[in-house]
Amino acid sequence: MELWDTHCHLTLPPLAADVDGALCRARQAGVSNVVIPAYDVASWADVAALSDRPGVRVAFGVHPWVAGALLSRAAPFGTLRTELESALDLGRAAAVGEIGLDFKVEGADRALQSALLELQLDVADARDLPVLLHCRGAFEELLAALAARRGRVRGVVHAFSRGPDIARRFLDLGLHLAFGGAVTRPSAERARKSAAFAPHDRILLETDAPSIGLDGVPPELAEPRHVREIAASVGRIRNVDFDEIAAVTSENARRLFG
Repeated sequence: MELWDTHCHLTLPPLAADVDGALCRARQAGVSNVVIPAYDVASWADVAALSDRPGVRVAFGVHPWVAGALLSRAAPFGTLRTELESALDLGRAAAVGEIGLDFKVEGADRALQSALLELQLDVADARDLPVLLHCRGAFEELLAALAARRGRVRGVVHAFSRGPDIARRFLDLGLHLAFGGAVTRPSAERARKSAAFAPHDRILLETDAPSIGLDGVPPELAEPRHVREIAASVGRIRNVDFDEIAAVTSENARRLFG
């Protein structure tokens, strides 16, 4: 039995202070593989430094929350593509991420976010790499960007917590859905309905630690080992046993990330 945490920020505090411990506790819980995405250009070096750890896969990208910071550059996108491609090569990346759209951020520059997303989707397409997608308050815009590249973009909508109607539209575009701590909470009805609805071959598990907690576990205490609890919750929601969820989601992750 193995489990994957397909989205965990081990370079962010408090996890960054105990990377070895977090990975050890994960292995003891059966979580043998962890995907670690970058957040901004400055985080690429920290993520790359973890790429040679057993069971670790890494991703490089620029999160929509920090899109505005690129305006401080003389030419925001002038060299970003070249820098991103170099990071993907040097870090032996398994994906481009974390990227996406977030129009709920106060003062969000929607045009800048969209341009940044398009650049990074271009790189993922050219490199035949999956993408790790973040989305808040911009589902129609993200779906439109992906639909324009139908058949050329693969990847996962991470921390998915919307209902089956939105889930179906991403699935129709060939995307995977990753379910995290939300599905452990009985009150998260939309996420739990989508976890029941999604087909077996498109579901993944993640923690998004230390950003999202579980039922009874605050975000700052979440770590990769908690994928085990998330898997158990998804199993109960789908009325299948734990070993089947572990096997299915691990195979999906291997197929997507290599």
